[in-house]
Amino acid sequence: MKKLTIEDTIKKTGIMVIDGAMSTALERLGCDLNDPLWTAIVLAERPELVRRVHLDYLKAGADSGITSSYQATISGLRARGYSLREAEKLIAMSVRLFLEAREEWMEGSKDPGRATPLCLGSVGPYGAYLADGSEYRGNYGISRKALKDFHQRRAEILWEEGSDLLLFETQPSLEEAAAGAEIAEEMGADYWISFTFKDETHIAEGETLENCAKELTRDRYPHLHMIGANCTAPELVEPIIESLKGSTELPIAVYPNSGEKYDPRLKKWNGMPGSVPFGEYALRYMKAGAKAVGGCCTTDTPHIREVAEARDRFLK
Repeated sequence: MKKLTIEDTIKKTGIMVIDGAMSTALERLGCDLNDPLWTAIVLAERPELVRRVHLDYLKAGADSGITSSYQATISGLRARGYSLREAEKLIAMSVRLFLEAREEWMEGSKDPGRATPLCLGSVGPYGAYLADGSEYRGNYGISRKALKDFHQRRAEILWEEGSDLLLFETQPSLEEAAAGAEIAEEMGADYWISFTFKDETHIAEGETLENCAKELTRDRYPHLHMIGANCTAPELVEPIIESLKGSTELPIAVYPNSGEKYDPRLKKWNGMPGSVPFGEYALRYMKAGAKAVGGCCTTDTPHIREVAEARDRFLK
């Protein structure tokens, strides 16, 4: 099947709705994710639940789905006892599960106006493999070459198996984002990059958003199709969009968490969601200029339904 594009999807939808958290949805289904592999343990042991989550998000209004490969790394799976062949098969399966859910949804969809959902191959950060919360800090202390070696094979599998784009997400540093960009460019694969933030103008490791946007341009990286923020406090996202608009010509994608704070020691999200309804935040992001909006950790199908409804209001 010919790969789909962000540009065609946005043209058809006006605003692309991204899906929500795989982790939160799996926990809702009774899964215990207190494991170094996090959601990848469910991918390995109960893949039918991953497929169900994808299908639920499509029914809720998502125009794209992120594969369950965020923490499915070759190194992480090997450390857990899987062979190299088994690890590669699990990463490939993360794509197939979404494609199967997409096919089922399309066969049963009663809305011919909906776009064919994009398959976004998730390339989570090195910090996810460390499982210590360092995707929210960066400063790994390893070289760009080491980062490329770590991410390379997973990216290749996700692309070859049928992802429409690679999604280098939850990136805390410009160095890691650039490593991912180099991998994708060498492969000729379309991709987008999404950062985590410490405040409105700095990504998690401390680099300014302006410098990141100046580095990651289409002139330098022609296969880069989108840039943005994810797993970031929802109240930070609107000013991040405003800042990005002044620094890049790329379309902007945002999918924050719902307001809780992550405790890397307990591997749990604590606190309460923000006082502003998620759909209201989504509407603000669209008005600010975001071309794709969804949810990350602690969001679930109701949040994505709110985003789809906000899109309908925005486009009226």
